Amino acid sequence: MKLELRGITKRFGPLVANDHISLTVEPGEVHCLLGENGAGKSTLMNVLYGLYQAEEGEILLDDVVQDFDGPGDAMRAGIGMVHQHFMLVPVFTVAENVMLGQEQTTFGGRLDLAGARKRVREISERFGFDVDPDAKVEDLPVGVQQRVEIIKALSRDASVLVFDEPTAVLTPQETDELMGIMRQLREAGTAIVFITHKLREVREVADRITVIRLGKVVGEASPTATNNELAALMVGRAVSLVVDKTPATGGEDALVVDGLTVTDPNGIVLVDDVSFRVRRGEILAIAGVQGNGQTELTEAILGLEAVHGGRVTLDGRELTGRSVKQILDAGVGFVPEDRKEDGLVGEFTIAENLMLDRADHAEFVRAGTIRSAERDAFADEKIAEFDIRTPGRTTAAGRLSGGNQQKIVLARELSRDLRLFVAAQPTRGIDVGSIEFVHKRIVATRDTGVPVIVVSTELDEVVALADRIAVMYRGGIVGIVPADTPRDVLGLMMAGELPEGTELAA
Repeated sequence: MKLELRGITKRFGPLVANDHISLTVEPGEVHCLLGENGAGKSTLMNVLYGLYQAEEGEILLDDVVQDFDGPGDAMRAGIGMVHQHFMLVPVFTVAENVMLGQEQTTFGGRLDLAGARKRVREISERFGFDVDPDAKVEDLPVGVQQRVEIIKALSRDASVLVFDEPTAVLTPQETDELMGIMRQLREAGTAIVFITHKLREVREVADRITVIRLGKVVGEASPTATNNELAALMVGRAVSLVVDKTPATGGEDALVVDGLTVTDPNGIVLVDDVSFRVRRGEILAIAGVQGNGQTELTEAILGLEAVHGGRVTLDGRELTGRSVKQILDAGVGFVPEDRKEDGLVGEFTIAENLMLDRADHAEFVRAGTIRSAERDAFADEKIAEFDIRTPGRTTAAGRLSGGNQQKIVLARELSRDLRLFVAAQPTRGIDVGSIEFVHKRIVATRDTGVPVIVVSTELDEVVALADRIAVMYRGGIVGIVPADTPRDVLGLMMAGELPEGTELAA
């Protein structure tokens, strides 16, 4: 089935999320929709899937104009979507999840689970999915759960499949398997829309590439285009995708984490007896699929999570049991993974956000009164140094783009007298140009002799920044390896396996 979008325009108040977007996806084609987070890709697909109604434009299937009032209409027309965050019921079996929304009954009025199991087996055998229809979804690995999502769509006879950032929660091996599945679907005649911001994946599987920036189509590209060419289309200027850094100096141990254990209120272990050291002037990158304890580990180091066991020391001084403010005042800079929730106050001005956590510092406050001139001078200096694109220091931080918001957080944290810098998902949701800037600042911080921890689910980022790599799986560290460890080995470690003969870093 051929899919065509003509002049799709979607507004949210004054914001134009999609601005007269047109594209065509032929049967048996993988059409990649490439763009940064916030470019309008997912909004466009939600219009296609009937979740949003466009103010202008048309959706055509095999040259017939469609009118979708909701996802049910889209599914009945042959459109399926595999969402970034799976739409599965964890306590249901695979067969039960697949039949949700299209329940069929036997002559006796019972749910036809046998028919659903048969359908799952047929699709699994056809595409080599190896999915047990009676397995509970909550017991399945993430990559298999994604196959269940695909089976759900195919069981509804979808001839157009939309994959919305499908690799966000996958290991490299699971990503490779998904690419193979997409090729099989293409060969079977399925029209595929693949939404992503990852250039490596685009070039691997796409037949055609449409690039969206700020809600508009800014060009089409061939899969043979270089990463630099694609990145330039995405952000509108040339950018460097290579992190330029010299080898680490290999200084003394600065941060020592010994047997750190964190549990939730129900006693479930989230961080399991984790130990590692970070030297002065080195970047230790922590890799792993999201949800394997990385968040709780960084928050425990910062005093945001209660520590059940173990200890953390910095330059020989105990951090365990100290308050967040005491830890920050000890020289720890922290970029949280969710800048909007934990890194900024959106209603505050840029200048106010830059002095957060320093209300008792003499440089900004005296006798309980804010020293406005000093605060404003500091803000102007950091706006220039970190290239924060803003009308001025009095602009509310929440009005800026994600990249500029992240620069505010970086500017505040890196302007401390640092003894340790912790950056969690430092480039999540920001454009390629801002990523280039953030990476340079992280490396520059390392080069001053500060120990750095970078937590990222983006393996390319981990490999580019790291001097050593620690891989987490189910709350524990599988191993700590050199930065030049092959990607396939890192991928196996992210799935909990340390291949025999793998070199561990000192």
